[in-house]
Amino acid sequence: MTEKKNEKVEQEEQQITEAPVQEEKAATEKPGEETPETTETPKAEEPVEAKEEEQAAEAETKETEEVKSEEVAAEVNEEATDEPKEEVKAEAEAETETASKETEEFDWSSLESGIDSYSEKQRADLEMMYDNTLNTVTEKEVLEGTVIALNKREVVVDIGYKSDGIVSLNEFRYNPELKVGDKVDVYIESLEDKKGQMILSHKKARATRSWERVNESLENDEIIKGYIKCRTKGGMIVDVFGIEAFLPGSQIDVKPIRDYDVFVGKTMEFKVVKINHEYRNVVVSHKALIEAELEQQKKEIIAKLEKGQVLEGTVKNITSYGVFMDLGGVDGLIHITDLSWGRINHPTEIVELDQKLNVVILDFDDDKKRIALGLKQLTPHPWDKLDETLKVGDSVKGKVVVLADYGAFVEIAPGVEGLIHVSEMSWSQHLRSAQDFLKVGDELEAVILTLDREDRKMSLGMKQLKNDPWEKIEENYGVGTKHKAIVRNFTNFGVFVEITEGVDGLIHISDLSWTKKIKHPSEFTSIGEEIEVVVLDIDTENRRLSLGHKQLEENPWDVFETIFTTDSIHEGTVVDLMDKGAIVALPYGVEGFATPRHLVKEDGTQAKQDEKLDFKVIEFNKSAKRIIVSHSRVFEDIKRAEDSSKRKSQTRSTKKAVKAVNDNIEKTTLGDISDLAALKSQLEKKEKKEKTEDKEN
Repeated sequence: MTEKKNEKVEQEEQQITEAPVQEEKAATEKPGEETPETTETPKAEEPVEAKEEEQAAEAETKETEEVKSEEVAAEVNEEATDEPKEEVKAEAEAETETASKETEEFDWSSLESGIDSYSEKQRADLEMMYDNTLNTVTEKEVLEGTVIALNKREVVVDIGYKSDGIVSLNEFRYNPELKVGDKVDVYIESLEDKKGQMILSHKKARATRSWERVNESLENDEIIKGYIKCRTKGGMIVDVFGIEAFLPGSQIDVKPIRDYDVFVGKTMEFKVVKINHEYRNVVVSHKALIEAELEQQKKEIIAKLEKGQVLEGTVKNITSYGVFMDLGGVDGLIHITDLSWGRINHPTEIVELDQKLNVVILDFDDDKKRIALGLKQLTPHPWDKLDETLKVGDSVKGKVVVLADYGAFVEIAPGVEGLIHVSEMSWSQHLRSAQDFLKVGDELEAVILTLDREDRKMSLGMKQLKNDPWEKIEENYGVGTKHKAIVRNFTNFGVFVEITEGVDGLIHISDLSWTKKIKHPSEFTSIGEEIEVVVLDIDTENRRLSLGHKQLEENPWDVFETIFTTDSIHEGTVVDLMDKGAIVALPYGVEGFATPRHLVKEDGTQAKQDEKLDFKVIEFNKSAKRIIVSHSRVFEDIKRAEDSSKRKSQTRSTKKAVKAVNDNIEKTTLGDISDLAALKSQLEKKEKKEKTEDKEN
């Protein structure tokens, strides 16, 4: 049975092996027949795949049959010995290995031999040619495509790939004239969507391509064209490749632009000068295009410049400090001080915009390309035309052109000025500013004090037109004369006053009042007030007077000496309390001083401020103008007087008693004498005690 089984397996393997050969022969015999399977190269491979599937199925069937045959053999030879079983099993395994080995070593490439009309090399060349007709594309890539179809919703674009892409027609609204055959940029969003369609975007392609082109322009320093859409703060908005770029006003032209609106709606050439990738901002410049040419022109013009050369220029810009001139491609500056020999407040007083002027080159810098120009240098200097007969001491007339704290500049002729120092404006020694005497535009007369024609300097004076008050000071302001003065300033030691212009004096603080104790002059008067004074002394060398105010009255201390005598009592008011005592206001405007011990009242309390009390004068010093008073002494002296009168009456009564005793001494006994002796001793003790108390008080 086993042999039959083996024969059957061999027959099946032989059939499997012969089947492909027969089919191959049949295909060789009929090469001219056209079938759907043989028209296309991909489908020619289908029979091979079918054969492989059939072979795999037959192999599985063979293995199944082998397993079954083994089971049958096992049942038949169940009682046989172990050795025959092992031999049968080994033979079956060997046959199985041989069959699988034959299957693995089968040459499939020989299956199509003789069918393909191309060699392997020709086939490889054809495949390469076919691959070259297709583009290799990736998602998120920008490509150029051709419009091949249009409808109401979509635009079909061929990008050279194996399938065409679709773009929404809304993305071409800016181009209503779009037609088949136009070249457009597209952005690959997806190579294949759920429906197998490639999705493209023209809008994203424009944006991406625009940024790429803008960055390329910046990197390569290219010149691009842009459309000026509108005006904005500080410049213009320019459309460049569909991106809104900013054109600063200073980058429109080399010349200052006064009207930006004339550029709106124009298409101009620009250079990209800056890109902010974070905020996606682009800055362009039109000025940069012409700067290179101007730079070359500047070098050529500066190379030909010479100091003192006269050129014609056009006023380009006017500032507060000068005028910028266009010299034909290069700029120069005329400083305000070089516009006119005279003083001017603003350059517009001399020139105006776009005015053509002849200017002289004062200086230039090759490295910094700066040119200093002058206009006034084309005319003679006014000092050269100054009257030669003019000398020191002559009077001149002029107009104030500049004021400063230290003085005033007066123009006596165009371009000729003199300085009047503030000290030469008045004979007064009191320092003031020039604004107190003059203002810009005032016309005045002055005297020439110094004149230097080489350095072109002149000093003038105003006070010299008036008489010096100190020439006749003793005649007009002699010692003892009384005058009215104006308080000008204070110091800790006195008051400075001005009797008249140029005549100043000092009132010492001790000469302000006979009676009041003044700590600072501001307690007595104020600046600007009028005060009466008496001339005490004259210092001609220092041009100062020593003045007094209290000397206008007689010295009241001569009278006070008779009123405020020692031990006299007067009513006073405590006006100021201090640690060392109190100031007491007494009658007739005089003040006294009381120590804390003398401010104790009869009930033991201290006197308070603004309290009225009786005070006794305990000291009067006329030379020091000092009065010492005491409130305590008022009631203490009264009490002391009362005690003294009592003691005197007691003394008189004691003396009478002693005399009576002496008169009757002969009549007394020894006992009476002893009593009298005791009484006498008591009286003596009492008298000593009273004397001691009087001394203490």
